[in-house]
Amino acid sequence: MSKPITISIIAPIYGVERFIAKFADSVLSQSYPHIEFIFVNDGTKDRSMEVLQEVIDRYPHRREQIVIVNKKNGGLPAARRTGIEHATGDYIYHADSDDYIAPGSVEKMAAKIKQTGAEVIYFNYVKEYPNRQSFKREREYTAATKEQFVRNMYNHKAFGTLCNKCVKRSVYTSHTIYTPKYGYAEDCYVSTQLIGYAESIAYLNEDIYHYRKDNPNALTMQKRRKRKREYALNFLDLYEKYRDVPLSENPVAPLFDDVLMQAGWYSLFYRLGLFKEYPYLAAAVRKAKMHFGTDVPIIAQLYTKLIILFK
Repeated sequence: MSKPITISIIAPIYGVERFIAKFADSVLSQSYPHIEFIFVNDGTKDRSMEVLQEVIDRYPHRREQIVIVNKKNGGLPAARRTGIEHATGDYIYHADSDDYIAPGSVEKMAAKIKQTGAEVIYFNYVKEYPNRQSFKREREYTAATKEQFVRNMYNHKAFGTLCNKCVKRSVYTSHTIYTPKYGYAEDCYVSTQLIGYAESIAYLNEDIYHYRKDNPNALTMQKRRKRKREYALNFLDLYEKYRDVPLSENPVAPLFDDVLMQAGWYSLFYRLGLFKEYPYLAAAVRKAKMHFGTDVPIIAQLYTKLIILFK
């Protein structure tokens, strides 16, 4: 009989006292038996850990499967990285502790992994508003179309979240997967690398993840200009890490034109001053190809190229 697939669920915890009980219940009550639960206490100052322990006490049969890691507050990317360092499962699944997952979700992930052998399983999610739900369904990609998947995640035409992807741990351990400096879009920063490196991907057409839209402390509630700046800075950092990597080994090369063009446009439109911070940016934007279907409309791309002719 083949060895069962083990899945490590990694959940950073910071300031989620109101939400952690529902999240913990949703993961600890999963029907699939072969789960490793890694809760990373990112130096939370509220009662999140006490509430978590109260929930854990209701699942005595899970105690041997639970790992709690305590660390100083370092932000979400660092907390996720800490969780990966402690994971021992065949696959890694990241979830945010102010959200929750549907019953039977992990069993469905494991079944899809067993059926396909894919290194990445991705699935749908549900946005949970106070008085309604919004169902967000993915389209199907394959290894042959993963470059488009990578570009679509960056341009918000596919879901760049880590919370709708279950990834074979060897994808993390066989490659250097960088984490960003800033919290906004940190999951897309990592997801683009994972999909770019994955040799096989498979779509699980199930509504697995429930993403709460009533948490005022969520990163997506940050002010618009700050979000745009962090988005640009994170992906310029990703560009710098991979720009000299040969195309045959480069997981994010399909993003380069989009990253440069977006950074240039954001710098002009939001007055971010990126051309001063990154002296190479103007020349790089001049060389970048324009593309339809990106977050930056063609007219804005043309305007950006025109303006930097004088920089």
